[in-house]
Amino acid sequence: MSSEAKRSGHPAALGPVTAGLPRRLRTPRAAPVDALEPRPKPGVAAAAAPSETFSFTLRPHEIARHLDRFVIGQREAKKVLSVALCDHFQHVRLTQEGSPAPFYQKQNVLLLGPTGVGKTHLIRSAAELIGVPFVKADATKFSETGYVGGDVDDLVRDLHRRAGNSVKRAEHGIIYLDEVDKLATRTAGAGRDVSGRGVQTNLLKLMEDGDVPLVSPNDVTGQLQAAMSAMRGGGQGQPETINTRHILFIVSGAFSGITEIIRQRLALTGAGTGAGRRPRKGQSDVDWLLAQAATSDLIAHGLEPEFIGRLPVRVACHGLDTDDLFDVLRKSESSLIHQYERAFAAYGVTCEFKDDGLRRLAELAAGENTGARGLMTVCERVFRDLKFRLPSSRVRQFAVTARLVDDPAAELKRLLAAR
Repeated sequence: MSSEAKRSGHPAALGPVTAGLPRRLRTPRAAPVDALEPRPKPGVAAAAAPSETFSFTLRPHEIARHLDRFVIGQREAKKVLSVALCDHFQHVRLTQEGSPAPFYQKQNVLLLGPTGVGKTHLIRSAAELIGVPFVKADATKFSETGYVGGDVDDLVRDLHRRAGNSVKRAEHGIIYLDEVDKLATRTAGAGRDVSGRGVQTNLLKLMEDGDVPLVSPNDVTGQLQAAMSAMRGGGQGQPETINTRHILFIVSGAFSGITEIIRQRLALTGAGTGAGRRPRKGQSDVDWLLAQAATSDLIAHGLEPEFIGRLPVRVACHGLDTDDLFDVLRKSESSLIHQYERAFAAYGVTCEFKDDGLRRLAELAAGENTGARGLMTVCERVFRDLKFRLPSSRVRQFAVTARLVDDPAAELKRLLAAR
């Protein structure tokens, strides 16, 4: 490397990728390409590779075990989701093998739960394991067809792109629609509701069995393709479409305010006073109420009966307490601490997280009331000055303890003084 590169900040000046990384993060020796491929843990299924021909051999327990690696808690959600995924994709496999079930009812899923509890992470991890294309979108960006805003058909087109432009792969993918509770219409307005009820109506055909053209007839690309086809003498022709019969739809939302609707229903019917109808030990009232959500509650919240009827599988995700957040940091393979270890290691600084430090981070994050997202908020606040000062100092190692988390400025001063 030239001396100019070293002075200039050129990427080559950073040195080897492993420079400064903790020893456990380095590759001990050169390994064959095959040996570098990620290997599943014992008893955990490996993620499937993309394939034109669909194959599914997983059991519900294997999917749940895989999800345990990345999402802490949510046992009921993992169980329900694993069974629904296996039922759906076993049906897809049998259909493609020549054993169709003409009266099969698709098991689309509704996840209820507060923000930051792992709803998106659950779906994404399951899709990666099964090896099917996956698309996530926010329901608030869509509007009824013909109005300004996104068209729900674009979800299927995005799935086609994620499938490498393969129609066959896209037709057994997963579409995940978040913030679906924002589509609720709670009060009757004077005008047409094009972003709530209108979007729900447009989703109905997709969630059961609809055909979506690969190219929207209303965009410039579609018009140009039609014109070029006509110029070649092919006429207008029939546009290529994707059928949604075997696309699994999973929707989720926090459903703020629905707990009061549920509470009122239980009080009127007396359903919440019997044995086994009260929160378990350690279970919050909100978690228990969400688990009691019925179709009538969702309709009262503002969702259309036809829309709710196409979501037969429903499960509530519980909020995360301090112990859960501690486990997220300490046990999850996607733990945030790996990101910070890597960030400091890029400057040759080893960051070691102690259990008391992780516990204190979890306690502060629990106070944010945003689930696992609160961990990032707290960590950025704690490590802000450390990330600014340590890369330019002679400090090459430090430990994250409860004392550092409580007073990062004082610990930074002590670290710099020691060098």
